[in-house]
Amino acid sequence: MLTALTGTYGDRPDAVRVAGRTASYEELLGAARAVAADVAGAPAFAVTATPTLETVAAAVGALLAGVPLVPLPPDAGPAEREHILRDSGAELLPVDFARRSDRTPARAEGAAAGPGDPALVLYTSGTTGPPKGVVLSAAAIAADLDALAEAWQWTAEDTLVHGLPLFHVHGLVLGVLGALRTGSRLVHTGRPTPEAYAEAAGSLYFGVPTVWSRIARAPRAAAGLAGARLLVSGSAALPAPVFRDLERLTGLRPVERYGMTETLITLSGRAGGPVHPGTVGTPLPGIRTRIAAEPGAEIGELQLTGPTLFSGYLGRPEATAAAYTEDGWFRTGDIAAVDASDGVHRIVGRASIDMIKSGGYRIGAGEIENALLDHPKVTEAAVVGVPDADLGQRIVAFVVAEGVTGAELTDFVASHLSVHKRPREVRFVPEVPRNAMGKPQKKLLLTGEDSRTEKPSGQVGPL
Repeated sequence: MLTALTGTYGDRPDAVRVAGRTASYEELLGAARAVAADVAGAPAFAVTATPTLETVAAAVGALLAGVPLVPLPPDAGPAEREHILRDSGAELLPVDFARRSDRTPARAEGAAAGPGDPALVLYTSGTTGPPKGVVLSAAAIAADLDALAEAWQWTAEDTLVHGLPLFHVHGLVLGVLGALRTGSRLVHTGRPTPEAYAEAAGSLYFGVPTVWSRIARAPRAAAGLAGARLLVSGSAALPAPVFRDLERLTGLRPVERYGMTETLITLSGRAGGPVHPGTVGTPLPGIRTRIAAEPGAEIGELQLTGPTLFSGYLGRPEATAAAYTEDGWFRTGDIAAVDASDGVHRIVGRASIDMIKSGGYRIGAGEIENALLDHPKVTEAAVVGVPDADLGQRIVAFVVAEGVTGAELTDFVASHLSVHKRPREVRFVPEVPRNAMGKPQKKLLLTGEDSRTEKPSGQVGPL
């Protein structure tokens, strides 16, 4: 699975750098073997997925032991953390990178998973209820990484740079396992600041639109990326002005790609190929797509099939079945269009207003609404995402409440869920408009005038 650890590319002393700490392949493998010895035979294990060498060792150790890894968001509140651990049955494991083993324990080797067995369980927000565990196999991960290596001409000669969180597909699967499969040197900057990206002197860069928009506003740092060969953007649509600014400052046209936790990356522009703002390229090898459109319509729900799809939602067979059409195509919930001349895809938007993509995170509005309604002063709550030049979308909460401030509600949500799920604005309204079925009519809230707004102060991160 991880070609770099087989000795194919030698033992580079600076093979992996995370937040300023460097390790060779030999050191990483030794730390991973120690993790594998600790977890061998367990049904699953969890780690707090901080941007550290410890998290990298945990991911590799899980593959060595054949035990699914459950990465926990570092900023997860107690309720979210408890849900993930309870739902997955995983025990939280502390990892010490300094502790090494010189061989993979026999018990771990005997339990090694097959290609189709679970390798990762990543929790993703839905439109309602708590996050669901998405089960990904080693076979799906390997198929996706090999397809991306071909699309992006990604080789052991590259130095990959990113500063993305290590608890989802972009940062962990592409940004860590991808480097170890292709043999490229990995530099994780800790935080994805423009200065850190520029100083890393990479050939291949990963970022979400929020990262790229901040780099585009820092011309000196952006100029430091001019020596790279490829910039890749994902997790949300890259605004066309940011695309144009990056091209002007770096001389590079960013490649956009499309994927979900459940499907991994399925569409992408190609290195050396034509790239246009607002498009996400064509299907990767093995992926087939179709547009489920109304008669006469040019856009519709993007549906797809291929070897990179997830194995299912953990313990939720009904939810898994509902995610597919009767003839076995995965329903993405995204509205897309396809250029008939070259097959290039363009994502138009979500089929549901309840899915928010903010700062590269995919966030379900229902989870935030439930947290707000737990506050004793809140009687109604509706959460939406509104366009934001920096974050892509920012989380706005409409609440009916008395005797509480917007800042207090923001802190309340942050204490219950991940910090990145807190509202960026709280708008107080006299009531939440509803249809005859009692469902909130959120579009009316966005066009309404009868509200007072409180914007919590402070940094717009985290990333």
